[in-house]
Amino acid sequence: MVKIVKKEILAEGIKRIMLAAPEIAKKARPGQFVVLRVDEKGERIPLTIADKDLEKGTISLIFQEVGRTTKKLGLLEPGEEILDLVGPLGKATEIRYFGKVVAIGGGVGAAVVYPIACALKEAGNKIISILGAKSKDFLILRKETEGISDKFFVTTDDGSAGEKGFVSDILKKLIEQKEEINLVVTAGPLIMMKVICQITKPIGLKTRVSLNPIMVDGTGMCGSCRVKIGNESKFACVHGPEFDGEKIDFDILIARNQLFLKQELALNKNNVIQY
Repeated sequence: MVKIVKKEILAEGIKRIMLAAPEIAKKARPGQFVVLRVDEKGERIPLTIADKDLEKGTISLIFQEVGRTTKKLGLLEPGEEILDLVGPLGKATEIRYFGKVVAIGGGVGAAVVYPIACALKEAGNKIISILGAKSKDFLILRKETEGISDKFFVTTDDGSAGEKGFVSDILKKLIEQKEEINLVVTAGPLIMMKVICQITKPIGLKTRVSLNPIMVDGTGMCGSCRVKIGNESKFACVHGPEFDGEKIDFDILIARNQLFLKQELALNKNNVIQY
């Protein structure tokens, strides 16, 4: 059993919880994730470790309520417990000096990119951050991300915050303006990451993509996160979750991801969580 220490509402349907997990906090590295189960009847779900506090022995998880498990997790309050927590899992991000890094987070993908950007900043890199969301009400980690960035941009689909448009529009502008960029790291909707890689691949700009969105059980047992990387088949949860963006077959990946829409929306007509 793992206790919830703190809970915050970051945006509509997006919450952050802090869990008492000192052993995981000690070993966790940027890019890694945990797998949790709310109760005995619950499914296992993978969530990125968005932050950790070694002194308090806690880790923070940010999630969007899209299905019955995340809905049920979102109902829990500080002092209550979840049944299982396993981690850290997945391969950690390569953290070293690259030079100038563009960190791009779309929607809840900001929670994946933020700890990576923090670590890259500590390694001496210059950080250009781009956050995107459909509107200002769904922007998360804006203050935190801006605080570690040398340059900071925001885009929203409706123009309610920052520039109207997409994160890829800002990346295009930076490239057109001859901004020296040594690495791009990104996480968010698959179509967003596909477009980013379509921009960076032709110019040979190294791009690291996090495939957290397609993971299901987080252990490689279900095979649902199988992805084609070059000529090889990989599992995002055990071989990743990060991969070189130019090698990913996004068309197959997006088609595969559509298979789970019904499960993600598995609520009954009264919006009551049932197992």
